[in-house]
Amino acid sequence: MDQYYDTRETQADAVREQALFARLTDALVHAREHAPAIARQLQGVDIQGVRQRADLARIPVVRKGELLQLQLESRMRGTQAEPDTARRVFGGFAAIGWGQARRVFASPGPIYEPESARPDYWRFARALYAAGLRKGELVYNCFSYHFTPAGSMMETAAHALGCTVFPGGVGQTEQQVRAMADLAPSAYTGTPSFLRIILEKADEMGVVLPSLRHALFSGEAFPPSLYEWFCARGIQGFQAYGSADLGMVAYETSARDGLVVDEDVILEIVQPGTSQALADGEVGEVVVTTLNPDYPLLRFGTGDLSVVMAGTSPCGRTNVRIKGWMGRADQTTKVRGMFVHPEQVARVLGHHPEVLRARMVVSGATGRDELVFKVELAPGAAQIEPIAQSVREFTKLRARIESVAPGSLPNDGKVIEDIRSYD
Repeated sequence: MDQYYDTRETQADAVREQALFARLTDALVHAREHAPAIARQLQGVDIQGVRQRADLARIPVVRKGELLQLQLESRMRGTQAEPDTARRVFGGFAAIGWGQARRVFASPGPIYEPESARPDYWRFARALYAAGLRKGELVYNCFSYHFTPAGSMMETAAHALGCTVFPGGVGQTEQQVRAMADLAPSAYTGTPSFLRIILEKADEMGVVLPSLRHALFSGEAFPPSLYEWFCARGIQGFQAYGSADLGMVAYETSARDGLVVDEDVILEIVQPGTSQALADGEVGEVVVTTLNPDYPLLRFGTGDLSVVMAGTSPCGRTNVRIKGWMGRADQTTKVRGMFVHPEQVARVLGHHPEVLRARMVVSGATGRDELVFKVELAPGAAQIEPIAQSVREFTKLRARIESVAPGSLPNDGKVIEDIRSYD
């Protein structure tokens, strides 16, 4: 039985990069013609000149909050400003409309996402395959089938593998146990916590569910303790990382060593609050470009923190790996009645190249906020007053500047840290 979903999973890095950026050129041309919001994002950008990762820096990152705001503004403008209903609903980010889109979903905000008839539209089949699923199996799908696309993500992926799907959805635990006992599915898709609830309910009912062997989890954390719990029941659980906007981004393999990036996206790690890519090994915000011609999100900031891992996976897949979810990049904090955003910290750094790394630390008791701007300075840089002036200029707040040893600030993606006591 083949270990890999396709040959792309083991191709050389240079071959992968060349293929991705050749496809990206075509995707950008198509998006500029059919998705007005992407055309605006590409203003002033020579599409033919985007040939490698460094070239992506010319394109601004669009973050989830901005996508929501642009969709809301588009819908509020009404039919006179934009008579095409689908274009108005999606804020100009989708390249397809009603009829071409088979389904439309809503994630919190609401942000609306289209799904076309393209097979394995959300690209989770690769993750299911890595989790051990093969053609002819029955998948018991306990992701929601209404509003959000999670249920459809797994169903369309299972169909792409040639599997049959039972749409279990969420809730009704006793009925789930009975259906599993009757149908004897070999695989489960959903959150790990819900599968545990089902199995514990089965124990209470005296029902044995020996058929389950595989599980693909997403939507919440899958800690080692839970992995061991399922292993004790003969279930090999794997996790996948994605979003309602992007579909699948990265997935776990038999190596159990990070998450391998999907073959149909370009993933970057950027400094929170900026469009600047970080070097491998630096923790930052996950930014993804999809090559989906129907919903061509370009440098989409997920708001999630992660880091690129060194080397290749022991499973033999050669694509980049990320550590997984490491927190949120949006560290906006209110200090003395004023909001401080990661973007403001980034602007300070942009004016002071002598600062190698920095962190805004907020401390103090309730009503007595203290602000310290910790900086790692390049050799020979001793002047800190100009840095204090920039902090006042960009945040409208006074902060004490503290020079710390290079390499002493944690590599965790944080540029704002709130350690205040609220007792």
